[in-house]
Amino acid sequence: MALFFPVITIYIIAFLAPFIQKHLPKHAWLILDAAPGASFLFYFYLALDFGNSAPISHSVDWIPFLGINLSLYLDGLSLLFLLLITALGFLVVVYSGTYMKNYDLKDRFYLYLLFFMASMMGLVLSGNLITMFVFWELTSVSSFMLIGFFHEKDESRNASLQALLITVMGGLALLAGIVFINQVTGTFELKELLSNPDALRNSPFYLPILILIFIGAFTKSAQFPFHFWLPNAMAGPSPVSAFLHSATMVKAGVYLLLRLTPVLGNTEVWQVVLSLFGVTTMFIGSYFALSQTDLKKILAYTTISALGILVMLIGNNTPASIKAATIFLVVHSLYKGALFMLAGSIDKKTGTRNIEELGGLNRAMPLTTAAALVALFSMAGFPPFIGFIGKELIYEANIMTTGPASYLLALGVVSNAIMVAISGILAWKVFFGKRGNTPLEPTETSFRLWLGPGVLAVFSFVLAVFPDFFAQNVFSPAVSAAAGMKIDVKIKLWHGFNEVLLLSILTVGLGALLFIFREPVIGTVKRLDKALIRFTFSDAFNTLIESFLVFTKKNTKFIQNGILRVYLMIIFAVASAFVWFQLIYTQFWTIPFEFDSAPYYEIGLVLLMIGATVFTVVTRSRLTAIISMGVIGWGLALIFAFYGAIDLAITQIMVETLVVVLFVMVIYYLPVFKLYSNTVGRIRDGLIAVLFGGFMMALTFKAHTLEIYPSISRYFNENSYTLGKGQNIVNVILVDFRALDTMGEIVVLTISAIGVFFLMGLSIKKIRKIG
Repeated sequence: MALFFPVITIYIIAFLAPFIQKHLPKHAWLILDAAPGASFLFYFYLALDFGNSAPISHSVDWIPFLGINLSLYLDGLSLLFLLLITALGFLVVVYSGTYMKNYDLKDRFYLYLLFFMASMMGLVLSGNLITMFVFWELTSVSSFMLIGFFHEKDESRNASLQALLITVMGGLALLAGIVFINQVTGTFELKELLSNPDALRNSPFYLPILILIFIGAFTKSAQFPFHFWLPNAMAGPSPVSAFLHSATMVKAGVYLLLRLTPVLGNTEVWQVVLSLFGVTTMFIGSYFALSQTDLKKILAYTTISALGILVMLIGNNTPASIKAATIFLVVHSLYKGALFMLAGSIDKKTGTRNIEELGGLNRAMPLTTAAALVALFSMAGFPPFIGFIGKELIYEANIMTTGPASYLLALGVVSNAIMVAISGILAWKVFFGKRGNTPLEPTETSFRLWLGPGVLAVFSFVLAVFPDFFAQNVFSPAVSAAAGMKIDVKIKLWHGFNEVLLLSILTVGLGALLFIFREPVIGTVKRLDKALIRFTFSDAFNTLIESFLVFTKKNTKFIQNGILRVYLMIIFAVASAFVWFQLIYTQFWTIPFEFDSAPYYEIGLVLLMIGATVFTVVTRSRLTAIISMGVIGWGLALIFAFYGAIDLAITQIMVETLVVVLFVMVIYYLPVFKLYSNTVGRIRDGLIAVLFGGFMMALTFKAHTLEIYPSISRYFNENSYTLGKGQNIVNVILVDFRALDTMGEIVVLTISAIGVFFLMGLSIKKIRKIG
């Protein structure tokens, strides 16, 4: 359980964050950052000798009869994600200490950020699918709070709600898929699923399971057609974008797919669906990034493109593609985390994120420029940075693939060329172009704002030049865990002159052409958007939500209209419809009815009760109606007495008497009798009443012929004397077997009697006052 201590610690620190921020405002960020920093060192220590280690698992019973346990499962894949989460989290908290300094509610910000971090760590450490789902939903809730941090802005509130609705919808689909998996395999445990990888693939429920898991992963990782929430989420603070939308939240769906690849992958459906959706997302992200002017939205759309690449590679499901996906996951986290933080710094120092207003920042912000150039070179796939290795591995995996993804290689080249062009556009327009007219005079950022991007930029170079340690201790175990087989990962910058290098050269060449002719290209893209795109997925989603709200308001106005008789009518009608369907389906009329043996006095009593019922309905006097209802109740008490249920008969008489007295007391205060329905309404109500009463009668007859379990009366007959020490079975039942039930009845009767007593007192006082 020591593996989970960092998660628990960060949760505790998260809830202490408001207190720490209040009493130590200047150094709160440093204290809060101790937990992520120590967690990173702990997991990094594990990684030092994890290359040849077996997965570590531990389980504690939570809800054992449902097979739900608090299980931990640490292998190479989860360790890789833990290193990314804690490292990026540590740097983002350092960055936030300065970035959020002048904002209100910093205490809440740190609470949400650390809570999200711990939830993300719990997600990748979970060894039970239900436990994983719990942490999955916790990341959705905490990301909602982070994206909507600027809650006073409509944009932030709408973006956070949209992200929450989409990811929670995907979470429900994921939960359904998990339940299906349990129905097929009989377990929620990852360890057991991975030990029997063919169980799901050979199941007739494989396709519905796959669809539900895909929906969960696609909504979380912003895959087409759920991609639109990610650009809108840029309404949140830059530290949120740097952490959630580079290496953590948007990678949760990727983690899920990698984790389940050994048990759900290696099928044609898996390959075709993931390849097509991945390539589509990749191209859409890079295409729409070209026409954006907001720096964070450009980075958001390029993130969508990168997520599409990851999903496409997972869909290829070859050792080479899993290797490429795992390494590119780290590559993207490094350069995109740096760029999001730099975008926030530039916004802070210039007052704008519009690249049309920026330019010439290299002189005023040289350190920021240096870190940005390294990150942009890595995003473009230039050597000697890790982005170059990532791009080479992607092309190598696509060339080796024989499925549908091999035919989509051209789209991949085009998308990567667009990424090269976007990297050039950002570098030129923000740092080297003509000096822009910014709202603020730009100056270099402080050390803490530059530290995070600088560390990530340096590591992008170090990892490319000295990759052996990470290849052996981090990448190899992660790739082996995702692929379900032992794979040794070797990384090097130079692979010689080959087909992959030619594709890289072609990509850079096309990207250079797009950069040179950027103005006409961007103009063409905008004209195409205006001419061809009649709606956006975001607008369509908002329209759907608004239509749903309108529908619910109309539905509520119709059903929840404040009229009690309408509520009862709807309840009785719906219940009658369902029960009558079941009764007709089971042919209840085949039940033998035996009326010959019924005594004449019982038949007469039933006819009297029926007559009283009819009289109650047709009379115009409330008092006679109440007396008639009393006749029904007292008749029922006599039936109980006829069949030996003396206790029930006494109780029924007492309750019925109290109710009649209560009604008589209340009548005095009621308004004059008035008709609230017309003839048609009364006929409708009569039909519903007959249907409801009829199904109760038929249900009673039906229940009389069923014996799903042995009759409990036999138990009372056999044990009332030996266990209850009484010869009167009814008394023993009341005071022993059903003692609590009897006590409840006594309490109800007492309360009713007290109520009647006070009502009678009030009525007498009222009468005396009038008299």
